[in-house]
Parts: sequence; C-alpha cells; structure tokens
Amino acid sequence: MIPAAPDATELIARARKLLAEHPPATTSRIDFLRARFDAGLAWVHYPVGLGGLGAPRALQAVVDAELTAAGAPDNDPRRIGIGLGMAAPTVLAYGSEDVKARFLRPLWTGEEVWCQLFSEPGAGSDLAALGTRAVRDEQSGDWIVDGQKVWTSSAHTARWAILIARTDPDLPKHRGITYFVCDMTDPGVEVRPLRQITGEAEFNEVFLTGVRIPDAHRLGEVGDGWRVAQTTLMNERVSIGGGRLPREGGMIGKAAATWRERPELRTHDLHQRLLDLWVDAEVARLTGERLRQQLVAGQPGPEGSAMKLGFARLNQLISGLEVELLGEEGLLYSDWTMVRPELVDFTGRDAGYRYLRAKGNSIEGGTTEVLLNIVAERVLGLPAEPRNDKDVPWKELAR
Repeated sequence: MIPAAPDATELIARARKLLAEHPPATTSRIDFLRARFDAGLAWVHYPVGLGGLGAPRALQAVVDAELTAAGAPDNDPRRIGIGLGMAAPTVLAYGSEDVKARFLRPLWTGEEVWCQLFSEPGAGSDLAALGTRAVRDEQSGDWIVDGQKVWTSSAHTARWAILIARTDPDLPKHRGITYFVCDMTDPGVEVRPLRQITGEAEFNEVFLTGVRIPDAHRLGEVGDGWRVAQTTLMNERVSIGGGRLPREGGMIGKAAATWRERPELRTHDLHQRLLDLWVDAEVARLTGERLRQQLVAGQPGPEGSAMKLGFARLNQLISGLEVELLGEEGLLYSDWTMVRPELVDFTGRDAGYRYLRAKGNSIEGGTTEVLLNIVAERVLGLPAEPRNDKDVPWKELAR
C-alpha cells in the first residue's frame, strides 16, 4: 500500500525534529541544507528520496515558516534560481533515476549552480531554429557538441547547464532536437562575458567546441528535445513572473517608499500614475498566488506566459516612474564598473540600475512578442499565425 502523504501537522513535527537534530546555531549552513534535503523538507511535493515527501505543494509554506522562525538558513534561491526554477522540474520529469539522484541534491543545496544553454545568435525568439549540433560517437555512445549559445545568465559561475542541440538536421526545426545536461567544466566550453547597459556582465556567450556529453546525461528521447524544453520554458516563465512577494514587494515597494519619504517630489500626475501601478502590482501579486495554487494540480501551462508578460511591463513602467519622480537625482548612476555578479538585485540597487536592468525583462525568458502569441493561441484560443517553415527540414531553412 502507498503511505498517505503527510499533512501540515506531520510536516511541522518533521521540521522540529530536523531543528532539534541539526540546530542552526551550531550546524554549518551546508550541513543543515543537506540534512533538510535528506529529511524531505527541501521541496515537499517531490518524491521521497529526492528532497520531498510526496506532500501537497501548498504545504511547502508551512515548512518554510517553521524553519525561518527558528533562524534556519535558506539555500539562497536568487543565486540558484535557474537550477531551482528550470533545471530541477525538467530533471525530475525526464531524468533517469540515476540522474535525479546525482543532480537534485547539490542543485537544491546550492553546491552546484546551473545555467541554461538555449538561445543562440540566430535562434532567440525563434528558438527552434537553433543550430548547435550534437553528433553521436558510435564507439563510446557519447554526444559531441559544437556551437554557440548566448545571453546565458550565470554561465561564469555554473557547474552544469541544461542544453538543447540539433541531433537530426533532416527533420523540421521543432523535431530533431535533443535535450542534455552539459558539464560546464569540459575543456571545450568557453564562457565570455557580455557587458550590458547596466555596466555589468551577468549574461555571457558560451562557445562549445567538441564538448563530450555522455548519453546518460540526455533528458528524454533522442529527437524529443523540443517537448522536454517546453517543461523548462513553462517553469522559467512562472519562476520569473510568478515569484511569491508580500504586498508592496519588489519594484513597487521601492517606488512607494520614495513617494512616502520625499513629499517634496510629489505631483498630482505622478500620484495618479503611482496609484494605477500599485493596483496593477497588487493584481499581479494575487494572480501569482492563484497560479501557484493551480500548480498544486500539475505542471505550469501557458498561463505562466501571461504572468511573465505582466512582470516585464510592470517593472519597466514602475522603474520609469521612479526615475521621473526623482527628477535630476534619477539621472545619477552609482557605479559603471564592469563586474560579473552572481545574481540580479533589483531592490538592493539604485533607481538608475532598476530602470536600465528592467529593459531586459521584456527579452529574457521569452520576448514579449513571442509570449503574446502564446497567450493569444494557447490561452485565448485565437487562430495561430501562419508558419510556412513548420514542415521544412531544418537544413533547408534560410539562415
């Protein structure tokens, strides 16, 4: 018989047992995180043995609250967001048992950072047109990968990457793609920084030359990589646009704080615009809560694209309002030094940084134009755009 999933009372008891056996005050951060994973309290809805207990996803908040109140460390989710939000759900859905056992624990504890090798110079919005090749070595069974990826967040700190590559150029572009886990320490991997308008280089371009990937690190069937990638992309949009925030969390909180603290900057027009954006931000926050409740019943769907659309729009409008509110001060910028940060910090920086960095929100994680198509076709049921290259072999496409 399959044991019943634990309820909130049992999860609280398990959390208290973890705290008693591994007191946060005397246990190293990494040892505590490992013990939490092994206790099934990392992500409670995952299977037993993989950081979870097969409990309802909604009960994760119960565990988090208990551990936070006791001063337990977290796994720095902003730093490892790609692993948590994109790689982990895909590994869980398509990885072998050995792959799951190997990767999920150090991914969750943050011992191994992940990046995403999807976009290419000629395949960004049209990701299915990607040209990076993976060719099977018939003797060893390994895959040899050659190509170039771009706009890769965290590639300079990543140990592993989720990668899609073309394994059959004779098939149409959405077919003949295969999904892999790539070792970023392979000697054929070269990471180069891409300096952005903010002055930082959190993005990178990645060159792959003769990179060897064992077939055991393939996720899904050969040629089925586009379907596997949809799991990653749907989760990516939820993780970008649907993060849990308190009221006035995120960018709207910074703009509201400036309004309250600097009454001399206020005008009637700015007041009306701030009120409109505050309401929009609260609607987006509550919609995100509703979306997370829907996730309890299964994997994210195209609705996550709508959340990501709203996230990009709001960030750009709010950051623009904040700069305008500050007047001459809004034109100041604290530091143009080229650094390669481990994470994006919207709320810990100044208004100028937020304004510039928000410009990327409508590009990263799916461009606004592509996401509008997804919402129109898959949520609203509108007719699809004509796609004349859908059944044309990839090798015959104009490039």
